[in-house]
Amino acid sequence: METQTKLNVAGLDFVPYISHKEIAQRIEHLGTELNRDYEGLSPLFLPILNGSFMFAADLIRQICIPCQVSFVKTASYEGTQSTGKVSQLIGLEQDLEGRHIVLVEDIVDTGLTIASLLRGLENFRPASVKIATLFVKPEALKEDFEIHYRGFDIPNKFIVGYGLDYEGFGRNYRDVYCLAED
Repeated sequence: METQTKLNVAGLDFVPYISHKEIAQRIEHLGTELNRDYEGLSPLFLPILNGSFMFAADLIRQICIPCQVSFVKTASYEGTQSTGKVSQLIGLEQDLEGRHIVLVEDIVDTGLTIASLLRGLENFRPASVKIATLFVKPEALKEDFEIHYRGFDIPNKFIVGYGLDYEGFGRNYRDVYCLAED
């Protein structure tokens, strides 16, 4: 399957931005780092749905140490803009006390979702909480926290593909596309 030269998602035009090959190479590197850092610790990976599902699946396949996976679902987007409000839709089902947690996110732009989750997770008294994300938009960040494992730093552009969507569409593309400029 080749990268399309232009993509229309729910009425908006997108152009190729990052190929699936580049993504796979970066995820392999992140997996190596996580395996090294969590050896002997049996971390709990918490992918944040819906957007992180592809990244989480590929990242977890790189993990060769004992680990568990559970899911959290939040919402903070409307169209192409973050609403600035985070609502947790599905809570945690595991005991997190004393556990090493890795939050797995598709993209950190404003940081509001992760900051909200970090505050909420403190109540469960985990041993540690670290963040693994495929994309970071440094110029869009409104919160201050450490991102421990990052795939790509990107400009403040709207992207779809590889799990990221626009109006629920576009998640299925294996490459990442950015909104075409007029």
